[in-house]
Amino acid sequence: MASRIENVLVLGAGKVGGTIADMMAHYHELPVTLADVAPAPAGTDKLVQRLQCDVMDDTALGAAVERHSVVINALPFYLAERVATQAGRLGVPYFDLTEDVAATSAIRRIAATAAAPLMPQCGLAPGVIGMLGSDLASGFDELHDLRLRVGALTRSANNGLRYHFTWSIDGVINEYCNPCVAIVDGQLLSVQPMEGYETLTLDGEPFEAFNTSGGLGTLCETLQGKVRNLDYKTLRYPGHRDAMNFLLHDLRLIERRDILRDVLEYAVPHSRDDLVIIHASASGMRDGRFEQDSRTLRCQGASLRGKRRTAIELTTAAGIVGAFELFKEGILPQRGFISQEQVPLESFLGTRTGHYYAGLGVEAIAA
Repeated sequence: MASRIENVLVLGAGKVGGTIADMMAHYHELPVTLADVAPAPAGTDKLVQRLQCDVMDDTALGAAVERHSVVINALPFYLAERVATQAGRLGVPYFDLTEDVAATSAIRRIAATAAAPLMPQCGLAPGVIGMLGSDLASGFDELHDLRLRVGALTRSANNGLRYHFTWSIDGVINEYCNPCVAIVDGQLLSVQPMEGYETLTLDGEPFEAFNTSGGLGTLCETLQGKVRNLDYKTLRYPGHRDAMNFLLHDLRLIERRDILRDVLEYAVPHSRDDLVIIHASASGMRDGRFEQDSRTLRCQGASLRGKRRTAIELTTAAGIVGAFELFKEGILPQRGFISQEQVPLESFLGTRTGHYYAGLGVEAIAA
């Protein structure tokens, strides 16, 4: 049964939060409240209203959540549990982008008694990459290997780190420093970030890849016992991993993340000239023959509601707005914890924002 949605609260007015608000207004024409701790700027947007709200103030947060049909959390990962707690208490459907394993575990506990659905990990990775992985896995009688790779890159990484920031510094540090999950020879394991180094060539261009935390979401749990090997790695330009290893391990900044953040914020520029690359491959037995399916997609920036948006902003926002649409249409469960692999990839690609991922569907196999 479709859900009646009258308005949407988006928490976090950063680049991604702003893109989510614009995408919701453009594709669904719903009133959106874009809330942030910073004072709300003056504006005349008829669909996107601004609100100053400190989420550390339980009274203010609760009041904001209660006035809306849905809450979309685009705040840093360490605020996810706080917002989800209020949404669960008030019975308001909740969606977020977190890659943090601990935050997701907390949200799952909250969802167990909530009267509304709580769906974390709705961005790109975790998020759409989980839908893609589940879809590829379903095409085999016996699944051997599932490899998922995602890179948020700049077009011209001309510094020694071979990297410019295109999204959250805190998010990058989190995924580079926290343990990762993988399935190795059928066993669910915790593996170290920055390890599992490999090189690969996509469309004639060389890349490196290594373990990072959070990208798989709950996919390992879902596919345990159904796949021999499953892992997620971040794509970077060659040389990046060695430079980061020097900072993290030789200089021991993995033990001083506050200093690491200051160094990266001071020395590594942000860039809006970006590119998102998605690569996934699955191999196994199908109709008595050993086969492999692979899908690769390059995503570009584009204009949205008169503003230039980067590739990472669009792909991240499209993931969560597409999940919202499937909930709104009654395709997803209406209460409890929802994982990304519960979303049929073809249903997601058929949403109003699914075109940002055009090329990942079944037609990619035949092309």
